[in-house]
Amino acid sequence: VTSQEEIARVRQIKELEPLYEAWISWTKTRESLLETFPLLSDPDETMRALASDEYTTLYDSLSRHLSTTFPFLLVPPSPTRSLSALLELKAGVGGSEAALFLTDLLRVYVRYATSRGWPSSIVQNSEVTGGGLRDAIVEIKGEGAYDALRWESGVHRVQRVPATEASGRVHTSTVAVIVLPLSDEVEPSGDDNLFKMEDIKIEVMRARGAGGQHVNKTESAVRLTHIPTGITVSMQDERSQHQNKRRAFQVLRARLMDIKITQDIAERRETRRSLVRSADRSEKIRTYNYAQARFFPQSLQRDRVTDHRIGLSLMNLQSVMEGDGIQEFLDCPP
Repeated sequence: VTSQEEIARVRQIKELEPLYEAWISWTKTRESLLETFPLLSDPDETMRALASDEYTTLYDSLSRHLSTTFPFLLVPPSPTRSLSALLELKAGVGGSEAALFLTDLLRVYVRYATSRGWPSSIVQNSEVTGGGLRDAIVEIKGEGAYDALRWESGVHRVQRVPATEASGRVHTSTVAVIVLPLSDEVEPSGDDNLFKMEDIKIEVMRARGAGGQHVNKTESAVRLTHIPTGITVSMQDERSQHQNKRRAFQVLRARLMDIKITQDIAERRETRRSLVRSADRSEKIRTYNYAQARFFPQSLQRDRVTDHRIGLSLMNLQSVMEGDGIQEFLDCPP
């Protein structure tokens, strides 16, 4: 038995645990109900009253098992339920303001991961002069992370007055977010179900930019090209070529898996085009409006966040950006 087979078997057993526990609970409750039934005819009035209360409680419990517990557990689980997530954020229109907003969004997702107990790490980022990030890739490890965050893919728009704007003019900036599925496998193998090694072009080169004595002196940077799709992944943030190669294959696998999942969705939903379009990465999915009270004190405008896919607006932008308000959007997938 290979280690991968063992992992798959353990995962399957874990997934069946809720159904097993529900069946044990049903069996014990049913046995207790049958034992209680004769006591309903007991000559002692007090005993009959106690038995009646117990019988009602047990009967209600069995009814909940039949009407709620078992139907819920028998629904086929999501095929991506065990996957972690890889988030790619790219600054769009808006220049330096978009780079600052990207930093804000990155902090929102990292904070959310922490609240769920999912370890997160920034795989790669590019800083810009004056603050902010041009792009970033963050890895969020944990079962269910991809399913929870997958609908965050799309264009996020912010409307606010930059700190350097003296006239109070509102700037509109955007950040594109792409959420990719991340599997536990990180090492390349010849029998990968997403790609063949002969389809991968591997290039090594010297890393560029700041980063210590190893930069520009050793060929630690790695670039992978998936020839059939043209997807290119470059990685140079780690200190060794092996680490960069491992990270690059991880990102490549995530992008290819995302393509496969997207194609599967399209095939299953040919008659429901609106749902397919909701996952379009070029679509504006959410707008973050900051009130401009310091410039227009008489304005009644309030901070708000609007999700355009589901028509939900929250009048508490601060909770979304600094608290747990993002959960309200994640609980209402399009």
